[in-house]
Amino acid sequence: MLPDKSGPGVGGRQSCPEGEDPSVSLFREYLRLKTVHPDPDYDAALKFLDRIAEELGLPIKKIEVFPGRVVCIMTWEGTNDTLKSILLNSHTDVVPVYQEHWKYDAFSAFKDAEGNIYARGSQDMKCVTIQYIQAIRRLKAEGQRLMRTVHLMFVPDEEVGGHKGMETFVKHPEFQKLNIGFALDEGLANPGEAYTVFYGERNPWWITVHCPGSPGHGSRFVENTAAEKLRHVINSFLDFREKEKQRLNTSECFTLGDVTTVNMTMVKGGVAYNVIPAEMDVSFDLRIPPSVNLQDFEKQIKEWCKEAGEDVTYKFAQKHMNQNVTSTEEGDPWWNAFSTVCKAMNVTLEKEIFPAATDSRFIRAVGIPAIGFSPMNWTPILLHDHNEFLNERVFLKGISVFERLIQALASVPVCPNEA
Repeated sequence: MLPDKSGPGVGGRQSCPEGEDPSVSLFREYLRLKTVHPDPDYDAALKFLDRIAEELGLPIKKIEVFPGRVVCIMTWEGTNDTLKSILLNSHTDVVPVYQEHWKYDAFSAFKDAEGNIYARGSQDMKCVTIQYIQAIRRLKAEGQRLMRTVHLMFVPDEEVGGHKGMETFVKHPEFQKLNIGFALDEGLANPGEAYTVFYGERNPWWITVHCPGSPGHGSRFVENTAAEKLRHVINSFLDFREKEKQRLNTSECFTLGDVTTVNMTMVKGGVAYNVIPAEMDVSFDLRIPPSVNLQDFEKQIKEWCKEAGEDVTYKFAQKHMNQNVTSTEEGDPWWNAFSTVCKAMNVTLEKEIFPAATDSRFIRAVGIPAIGFSPMNWTPILLHDHNEFLNERVFLKGISVFERLIQALASVPVCPNEA
């Protein structure tokens, strides 16, 4: 029996509000699940996904990567299971909210008169999860059989770095069994007519610089203080920040993903007003594009520390070194399939390096091409922001886009490495 093209009401549990598309109702239901840090209700998400798998008639597999951290996979077998598969990846968790800054309850999925749906996760990235599901539902209802196997993967903890999610799972035997050839993951909204696609990411470096110095009484001119060294370090990092900011502002070709951002995020030191501290620390969040030589950049940091004074050292809380990017050349079979669909739908694509970090970086790091793509145009970028919303018309169009994309990607002819 083929599944209904839109699904049974709101995923089979509630009736739709009068006149509302069942896909929108399902989206709003999913948004109401409080998978929010620091204590995400992952059990609610797993129950929801169990129900969806049953509706779609797809087998579901769950792998507990860490205690309480489960990766969930639904699989639609292709007609040729020897070929590499397509991965549709999404994360189930969302970032915290400051409810006092929201117009509506951030987990009510309130829809206003214009069709804007307000909820945490409406852009990042519960929209894409439901768009995948509904695109697969439509394809199955039409009786389609795809050549390549398609996996829908739902992972935890992306919003807290992915260590207990995708970062660990890509090394798991169950991941390797999936035989993935190409992956789709999240992107960003675009305020204009185009869709933005992301073929690489900046590497996040979180660094703390430690400045020791001579202590003393606050009434004296003590030489070689920690604060003097700290000032030199801060000036070096923030002078570089200003140069990168100017590069971004003076080039029409650059987007945020093409430059290195530097932000001072923490300062630590001192015990009393009248005591010169013996040590001070300053921390920075750096995001470095794939075009930068990472070894040379770290040499620059060492030089800044050396110039600041004696015994100034640094350590990393996070240091990602993967600079893999996904081909967007027309000769690449995966990109050709992706871009051809968009051209046929009169969709303009803007190719960029993702300015922050997603689970795509872990997928690319194991050699799998991945594109970050959330079909949200005419939409302000509001991920992690107050009053995050997505319009229902934009959401519904995205389902149609994924329906065409999944068909095209799962129909890519045998690649040379598969022959």
